[in-house]
Amino acid sequence: MRKQMGRLIVFAAMLSLAASPAVAQTAAPATKIDGADTAWMIVATGIVLMMTLPGLALFYAGMVRKKNVLATMAQSLAATAIVSILWVIVGYSLAFSGEGALIGNLDRFFLRGIGMETVSALAPTIPEALFMLYQMTFAIITVALVAGSVADRMRFSAFVLFAALWLLVVYVPIAHWVWGNGFLGTAGVLDFAGGTVVHINAGVAGLVAALVLGARRGYGTDNLAPFDLSMAVVGTGLLWVGWFGFNGGSALGAGSRAVMAMLATHLAACAGALTWSALEWYTRGKPSVLGMISGAVAGLGTITPASGFVLPWQALIIGIAAGSVCFWACTVLKLRLKYDDSLDVFGVHGVGGATGTLLCGVFAAASVSISAATPKGLPGLLEGHPEQLLIQLAGVLATAAWCGIATYALLRLVALVFPLRASTEDEVVGLDISLHGEALQ
Repeated sequence: MRKQMGRLIVFAAMLSLAASPAVAQTAAPATKIDGADTAWMIVATGIVLMMTLPGLALFYAGMVRKKNVLATMAQSLAATAIVSILWVIVGYSLAFSGEGALIGNLDRFFLRGIGMETVSALAPTIPEALFMLYQMTFAIITVALVAGSVADRMRFSAFVLFAALWLLVVYVPIAHWVWGNGFLGTAGVLDFAGGTVVHINAGVAGLVAALVLGARRGYGTDNLAPFDLSMAVVGTGLLWVGWFGFNGGSALGAGSRAVMAMLATHLAACAGALTWSALEWYTRGKPSVLGMISGAVAGLGTITPASGFVLPWQALIIGIAAGSVCFWACTVLKLRLKYDDSLDVFGVHGVGGATGTLLCGVFAAASVSISAATPKGLPGLLEGHPEQLLIQLAGVLATAAWCGIATYALLRLVALVFPLRASTEDEVVGLDISLHGEALQ
């Protein structure tokens, strides 16, 4: 009996020794950075940057007159360079550091404390440097979008100064309010990828800038038709693909949430394009190429805040709403109010962003809304939570109010340093020659 017990003890000890390496291996702490999430976010960051250069640059340049093509592209280039540097120095820190209700702190000033393996609590499975870079691309395209409202007439010097100030005074605080532990995010506002931060911001700022600068010379009388819509179509295609990174990347990981956001994005764009074309066909007798690309971009912008919170059939409805409401804003509303928003930034992005943010409060589904990324988010009105629609409305109003007031003040401040608008002679000659000394052949 003793011999048998001894053999059992020896056998158990041998099993324990054999198993110990495996136990030690499984017990080792796993790295916080996930390779798949990081790979996807690198791709998403690249294609979101592509949305501005060359996407938005081509989209805008194709819709202005030939004499202003290079000047329009220069604004996208300038926005990319200015925003990138300011974002690294102070923008990222103020937007995504600290717990302040209104603004962050300077913990990440000049990216202080960000190393190779540093992660952020907001994106714990990817390097913080990548999260910072991804968010930079959002800031870039938001500033560049505003330029579309003042195309053909704003001085480049004034735009450069305005872009720098607007980033820090308008974009950064609102990004913190919604995504950086600010008061709108903690109140439960749902904005998956930028309905408030990007689209309402850009649209309202564009409208204010258009009103302050006044209409283009010859607006309503001269031929202001687009120079080359084929450029705009190519730009639309680049924007459409880039929006997969814009919305899908906002999941901050390679998972099913990113896939559903990309699916919703594509369906809304298709529905927006078809709806705008149908309305134009009915009211004007012909569906234009400009109408199709405008409807697609309207669908893309309108689905943005809801893309990670809704189901595919709901995305189709949001796309139809985008094509309808933005078509009305760019035709009926614009003519009634008589403002010259050159490339319809307010009608497409401002109205679309507000529509999508509100519809998110209607359609947000519990099956995709409640997660660690949205701890205070509720299902929407259709699932018995009307309060979420009110929360979304508060987010829309707060964003529009601060953006409108601050944009107006900044334009007046810039006007004390540089003239906001090109002279009559410069506008007649064209901004390519008068401001940049270059022209298309």
